[in-house]
Amino acid sequence: MRMRAAVLRASPVSAPFALSRPLTVEEVELDEPGHGEVLVRVRATGLCHSDLSVIDGNRPRPVPMVLGHEAAGEVVGAGPGVDDLSRGDRVVMVFVPSCGHCMPCAEGRPALCEPAAAANAAGEMLAGGRRLSVGGEPIHHHIGVSSFAEYAVVSRRSLVKIDTDVPYEIASLFGCAVLTGVGAVVNSAKVKAGETVAVVGLGGVGLSALLGAVAAGASRIVAVDLSRDKLARAGDLGATDVFNAGEEGVVDAIRALTRGGVDHSFEMAGSVKALDLAFQITCRGGTTTTAGLANPNHTLSLSPTRLVAEERRLQGSYLGSCVPTRDIPRFIALYRRGKLPVDKLWTSSSSLETINEGFDALHEGRTIRHVITM
Repeated sequence: MRMRAAVLRASPVSAPFALSRPLTVEEVELDEPGHGEVLVRVRATGLCHSDLSVIDGNRPRPVPMVLGHEAAGEVVGAGPGVDDLSRGDRVVMVFVPSCGHCMPCAEGRPALCEPAAAANAAGEMLAGGRRLSVGGEPIHHHIGVSSFAEYAVVSRRSLVKIDTDVPYEIASLFGCAVLTGVGAVVNSAKVKAGETVAVVGLGGVGLSALLGAVAAGASRIVAVDLSRDKLARAGDLGATDVFNAGEEGVVDAIRALTRGGVDHSFEMAGSVKALDLAFQITCRGGTTTTAGLANPNHTLSLSPTRLVAEERRLQGSYLGSCVPTRDIPRFIALYRRGKLPVDKLWTSSSSLETINEGFDALHEGRTIRHVITM
């Protein structure tokens, strides 16, 4: 079938994207779903820094590529071997399709699925190969989803069926921002009621982590960012204290406020500088968790003596250490009860034709989650 999709043909591309136009809306050929694959009509897809980092070259991926990975849509067809989804079902797309057989999957850690990691890095489907092309030229997939398009062929293992009462614009956020942010708090760090938390970087993932900390019962939640608007929003969402990361002495101020640092800090900015700040404001015996995906060529300098003598923990979190088939329904249930007001992360929407302008807003920090609706 033929459809419209936003294609990235070169990387890196510099902002402003309204002028450089890294994404071009083209007519793309989409193959029929193969064995174990599903054809989904994309209804809503969020603009995420993981997409932006491919555009600006911080996360090299093969091009040409149809970007997009945080999405929700409607099932319109299925290939052989898919018998548990029907036309009209509402689904959330997940950017790590769990094979179910490798060692991480067998241990209940599908975010670390080895075949999925290899396929995503190659810009291919979990089953191998590509389903996208333009004039006979193959187009790469973005982490198994490629949702900046009217339709997507994805692995059945990339989909979680949800109830139809969740609006598509809200449902899409559960595919990345909510899984990554809330999951980092409740799965990776296992924050307990009464513990203290700091979140450094208040984009969609960071504010999701803040919502997760509120839901987990954290007694103090410190929000840190460079944007006054984001700090104000963090206060509205439950932060007890806010700090501008650019102010002199911010580390000392936070450590003084929290009597030596917080129990758990979360770096969600994708910056080594932010990660260093998060580590510095964590208390003795505390845990620093990073899910920000900084430039892979950047490194962090730490004192191993401090790690040992203070019994500090520094850990990564990918996809929030989630099991999506378990956690997406759980998080949606919390959203329905008002415990995870995910709708407050959705700040603006537009059509596919204005996607470059949407990435300018994301790059400049003018939006939390800009959603493209089809």
